[in-house]
Amino acid sequence: MKLFRLLLVLPGLAALAWGAVLIYEFAFPLWTGDLVAAGWLLGFPILHDALIAPVVGVVAFALSRVLPQPWKAPVMVGAVLTGVLAIIAFPLLWRTYGAPPPPGPRDNPELGLVISLAVVWVGVTTSGLVRYLRTDRARARAGLGRPKRPSV
Repeated sequence: MKLFRLLLVLPGLAALAWGAVLIYEFAFPLWTGDLVAAGWLLGFPILHDALIAPVVGVVAFALSRVLPQPWKAPVMVGAVLTGVLAIIAFPLLWRTYGAPPPPGPRDNPELGLVISLAVVWVGVTTSGLVRYLRTDRARARAGLGRPKRPSV
C-alpha cells in the first residue's frame, strides 16, 4: 500500500514542480502586467469558489431531487463538465486574446464551446437512456413490471 501511495505522490509532486516553473515564468519576469497576472492567479480561484462551484452544486442538488434514478448520475456529471468547460472557455470568451491560443482552430472559441457542450450533453443523453433501458429490462426480468413514470 505504501508503494502505491508513493507511486501516486511522485507524479503529483512532479506536476506541482512543473506548475511552479510555469508560474515563475509567467508572473516574475520584468513585466508591466503584474496586476494582470495577479488578477488571473487570484481572481479565477475566487470566481470558481464564490460563483461557479456553488451554482453547479445547487443545480446538481436540485436535479437530484427531480430526476428519476437512472438519469441522476449522467445529468450531474454533465452539469459538472459544463462548469469545467465554462471555466476553461471564460478567458477566450471574455477577451479575444485573454489566454495563450489553444491548439487547433483559433478563430472561433464560441463555436468550440458550443461543440464541446453538445458532445457532453449527447453523452449524458446516451448514458441516461442506456441506464433507463437497463433498469426497465431488469425490472421486467424480475417480474416487477414497468416502473412508475412521473406525470408531467
